[in-house]
Amino acid sequence: MDNVTKNAVILLSGGLDSTTVAAVAKAEERELYALTIDYNQRHRLELDAARRVAAFFGVRKHVIMPINLRLFGGSSLTDTLEVPKDIPLMEIGRSIPNTYVPGRNTVFLSLALAFAETIDATEIYLGVSAVDFSGYPDCGPEFVHAFEQLANIATKAGREAKPFAIRTPLIELSKKETIELGLSLGVDYSLTLTCYDPMPDGASCRRCESCLLRLDAFRQAGLTDPVRYALQGR
Repeated sequence: MDNVTKNAVILLSGGLDSTTVAAVAKAEERELYALTIDYNQRHRLELDAARRVAAFFGVRKHVIMPINLRLFGGSSLTDTLEVPKDIPLMEIGRSIPNTYVPGRNTVFLSLALAFAETIDATEIYLGVSAVDFSGYPDCGPEFVHAFEQLANIATKAGREAKPFAIRTPLIELSKKETIELGLSLGVDYSLTLTCYDPMPDGASCRRCESCLLRLDAFRQAGLTDPVRYALQGR
């Protein structure tokens, strides 16, 4: 892509995927500007994880932006619905679970785009996968491509021949491959939090879809996940 600048915005949740994406951007010699969205999610411990990861990579600037998606609800991450637990691995991704937050990635990318324009960044790094995920509609290549087109129509930079790219280095990788990539780049996964329903002491629940996918990926890689898990779930 022409006119690529060194600055890049990383949508950083503090989870396994976004942390790996930050490592990729760092390896590609980008100047990292991290954006974490505090959307009043139930698993707010991920904000602490995002801070740890940002410090680990020495990002140039880390913005934690508060918005309140609980005003809409509609998801077990922003409402009183129960987080699904103990789903068989083979069933994960076959339907859209109630952990899907309506419009979340569209909202997040819009905010990242605004941030990017202010720092002369032409790339936004997003940790989505179309292989090992929970079936969310805003994680696939069609969504990413459509938003990229929108970004270049709706911005001053796009109109002035400094096109934006939404970088998704994990989109064709399994969780196992994502972990292997991250470890090859020196990621410390003990800093991360992926769980949808962590315990008050920060331990991951071991039973939500996110935990199940993560544990299975480490098992496939022949590795032990370095984060703490609850001995017994809720």
